[in-house]
Amino acid sequence: MTDNASRPPAPGVPIGTAITFLLLGLGAGTLLGILYAPKPGRQTRKELNRRFRSAKDSLEDWSEDARDLAEQAIDRGSQLAEEFRNRVKPLADTLRQL
Repeated sequence: MTDNASRPPAPGVPIGTAITFLLLGLGAGTLLGILYAPKPGRQTRKELNRRFRSAKDSLEDWSEDARDLAEQAIDRGSQLAEEFRNRVKPLADTLRQL
C-alpha cells in the first residue's frame, strides 16, 4: 500500500478550485467559531456583518488582481502574435512568389 500523504499536489489543479476550497474553509471556520463562542445576538450580527464585508473586500481585491493578470496575459499574447506575424510574413511572401 502506498502513502499518498507524502505526494505533492498534482500539477494543473485549477486555481479556481483552490480558491473555492479556501473560501469554503474560511466560511466553515467562521461558522464553527460563531457556534462555539456564542455572543449576544446584536454583537454576533455586528461581527458577522464585519466579517462578511471583510470577505467581500478580499474577494473584490482578488477579482481585480485576476482581471489585471488576464489583461496582461492577453496583451502579451497579442504582442507575441504580432511579432510572429511580422517574422513569418516575409517568408510567406517569398513562398508565394515561388
